[in-house]
Amino acid sequence: MEEEVQPIVEDAQPGRLRRLIKECGRVLRITKKPNKVDYMNTLKVTSLGIGLIGALGFMIFLLRQLLF
Repeated sequence: MEEEVQPIVEDAQPGRLRRLIKECGRVLRITKKPNKVDYMNTLKVTSLGIGLIGALGFMIFLLRQLLF
């Protein structure tokens, strides 16, 4: 049974690797470096999200310390 499965697996791997390399190359050709405005907006939104999650976690920590 293993003798039948092994050649199929070996034949499938190079095709999958080639396809992955082609897809990665396509993504790299399409992407572009963000300009300063886009980068600053992303930085602001990300920082705000991290800050809110941190504040929520701190509030839960304080509430837990006060109640228990």
